[in-house]
Amino acid sequence: MDWRKTKTIFILTFLVLNIFLGAKILDKREKSQLELLAEASTEEKFEVDEITYADLPKAPSKESYISGSSYVFTDDDVKKLMEEKGQEVKRIDETTIHAEWKEPIALPETNMTSKLHTIFQDQILFADQYKFWGFNPVSNTLYFFQQYDGKHIYSNSSGMVTVQLNELGEIVAYMQTYITDLEEMDVEQDVISVFNALENLYNSGDLRSRSHVSHMELGYYTLLDNTNSHVLIPTWHIVINENKNLEQDFFVNAFEGSIIKKDNRTLE
Repeated sequence: MDWRKTKTIFILTFLVLNIFLGAKILDKREKSQLELLAEASTEEKFEVDEITYADLPKAPSKESYISGSSYVFTDDDVKKLMEEKGQEVKRIDETTIHAEWKEPIALPETNMTSKLHTIFQDQILFADQYKFWGFNPVSNTLYFFQQYDGKHIYSNSSGMVTVQLNELGEIVAYMQTYITDLEEMDVEQDVISVFNALENLYNSGDLRSRSHVSHMELGYYTLLDNTNSHVLIPTWHIVINENKNLEQDFFVNAFEGSIIKKDNRTLE
């Protein structure tokens, strides 16, 4: 018997065995860590992924679908705007009007939102039903969304006012639609918490590591949008900032938790 060869075989055998056992231990450790992560609470997962969020808003435990109809602008509406407000008005169709001011209206550099609401109260039909939503610097357009029960009706072309600015930042024209006869439709249903909505965005991969959730608000989103009839569902609007130049708007069904829509906004 060649003892030197036998010794080499034993050494190689023990080396292979050690490598095998080491791999099994590492695999078991990794599986254990994954199991711990799976068992971790959502708050702990957010902490690990460095996800932060603003104060969570309170919401009613139950809400209902709401319905309404597109308002039909009358001849009297058009006449009032033209004669009393000095606007040039035309109907794009029976539910949409476009108006231009004969003289541009300047906006101040400060307290612009307050000035806008003052202009609205004096110049636009149903002014108290709209609230400022945002500004698009590319199209130089201001957006105002209609509200119901103090909540925004999100991204609904049938319930909004778009205000056009000129190159000097002066108000020159607007387009308006309005939803009338808004009312609750049926028996109230349970509303998921905004944290549950964030959890769904995280599980879907839309809420990523190192993101900050800067805004959360309950409103309504169009579920059914016919020519004159509208059905809207309670919806969480969630704004996620992945970096300083990008905001993402997410709209999450407040009954089922599914993602209805997401939009990207580039910040200038």
